[in-house]
Parts: sequence; C-alpha cells; structure tokens
Amino acid sequence: MVTLLAVLAALSASAAAGMRIGVPLLIIGLLYREVWQNLPIISQIHPQVILAILISWSLFELFGSKNVLGQRINQLIQLIFSPLVGSLLAVTVIEITEIDFSPVWIMGLVGGILAFAIKLVQVGWFFRLRRLPIWFICAEDILCIILVLFAFNAPQNGGLIALILLWLVIRSSTAWRRWYLDKPQKP
Repeated sequence: MVTLLAVLAALSASAAAGMRIGVPLLIIGLLYREVWQNLPIISQIHPQVILAILISWSLFELFGSKNVLGQRINQLIQLIFSPLVGSLLAVTVIEITEIDFSPVWIMGLVGGILAFAIKLVQVGWFFRLRRLPIWFICAEDILCIILVLFAFNAPQNGGLIALILLWLVIRSSTAWRRWYLDKPQKP
C-alpha cells in the first residue's frame, strides 16, 4: 500500500511537469528547501540562483503563456525539458516521502515518459488549433499547482488525476491522429 502511494505521488508530480516545468519545481523547492541540496544537477548551483531562475521562469510560464508568441516559446522549451523535469520530480517525490522504493530510476523513467506524453499531445493540439484558449491555459495552471500539492498531501487524489490525464492524452492523441489521417493530403 505504501509503495502504491509513492507511485501515485510520483505520477501526480510528473503530470504537473507535463503541464509546466518551472512552477512545480518552484513549489517543491519552497515547501522543502533541503531538497535542492540532494538533487544531482541542481545541488551544484547556489540556492539563490536557482530560486531566481525558477521564479523568473514560473512568472513567464504563468503570464507569458497568455499570448500566442509566449505560448509558442513555452511549448518549445517545455517539450524539450518536460521529460527531464518529470523524471526529476518523480524521483524527488519518492525521496521526500522517504518510502523504500527500489529501483528509483524506474519511477524516474515512468515520470519522464508521462510528462513528455502530456506535453507532446498538448503541443499537437496547440498546432492544430493555432493557439490554446485562455480558459484552458488558466485551468492548466491551476491543475498544475493542485497536482504538486496533492503529490504530498493527497497522493491518491493526485495519482487519480494523473491517470485521468493519461487517459485523456491517449484519447486525445488518437482523435488528433484520426483527424490528421482524414485530412485531405496536398499533392
């Protein structure tokens, strides 16, 4: 049961990384300051520099994504870094909860794949619709914050939301693929 809670918590944090990359890292860093000292890549950088970078990027994610150019920049950068941040968050959540889950790298791999799948389908919809509606972006921001907080306080709920998101990603990707195949091809 404890291992299942760890998996659900890691999936919740990884799903948040599939929507935003700076906001989940900032929230976890502010809630658990000692986490930055234990992370492999981030521990080499001064905590104030990390905090400044994460605050700047989080503000850009939250406010820059409200126009088309900001959405394009966000989509590109998040698509590149979402697997790394998803893996990092999955491993971090397991380490913070201090649950004996071995080997941890498997959860990191699953978290990275989940974050990448969510972001990939979202990028597909972005290019299909030419832009994402503002209500969708605001809902995504709220859901991202909720998923990070649920990863620690209510892992069952956060994991369930992450699994529902995975189901939506699978359904959405098949609908997107069907639309692309049914579209008349230019000679």
